[in-house]
Amino acid sequence: MIPLLTATILTASWYGPGFHGNRTANGEIYNQYDSTAAHKTLPFGTQLEVCYKTCEVVRINDRGPFIPGRDLDISYGTANRIGMTSAGVAEVQVKFLD
Repeated sequence: MIPLLTATILTASWYGPGFHGNRTANGEIYNQYDSTAAHKTLPFGTQLEVCYKTCEVVRINDRGPFIPGRDLDISYGTANRIGMTSAGVAEVQVKFLD
């Protein structure tokens, strides 16, 4: 995948247990272990590389977060794999991918 823009810093949180098995905004069934994320305006299917302690590529499939000051909601599984679960909310480095 080829980065389209330089890295951007976003405030991210994670979501999972209370939403696992529910429908996302694009109609998929939410799986908290998948590499997915929610954003208020990015088109569904947009791929982002999200980095905290490590990096993972996620796909936008939902809308949110709906808490002021937060830019991105990543799945619990992604947060766990990049080392962000204990932080809960953190600044992450994001690259937009093609």
